[in-house]
Amino acid sequence: MTAALKWLSLLMGYACVAIGVFHMALGIDGIPDMGSAGATADSQSRFFGAIFLGYGLVWLWAARRDPVDTTAVRWLAGIFALGAVGRFISIAVYGWPHWFQLVLTAIEVVLPPVYFWLAAIQDQRTRATETAPLGAN
Repeated sequence: MTAALKWLSLLMGYACVAIGVFHMALGIDGIPDMGSAGATADSQSRFFGAIFLGYGLVWLWAARRDPVDTTAVRWLAGIFALGAVGRFISIAVYGWPHWFQLVLTAIEVVLPPVYFWLAAIQDQRTRATETAPLGAN
């Protein structure tokens, strides 16, 4: 399971970096249904692309720690879940978005509990290893 946490965290990191670069490069043209939202929306989209790129870099940093930094993973997963909360607020205020945004919302709801679960398993294994007598491994 610790390998699963590492690889899933690396995958998340690379995906977030790629998405961030994509949004920085394309702005509102990279978002379905944005149309001609104008310069302000484009500026905001590119700014959040940079933030998402940085978010992905922190995922990569946490995944490359030995062992994976489970405190960072929990924080990052919690922030990811907050993205779903933001989307639910948007649905309540403005209605249903493009279908692809609903797919992203589902991912933002499903993945955080998986990260929390895998982090808990890694923490249990780390504690068991730290308390094991020498030569018991």
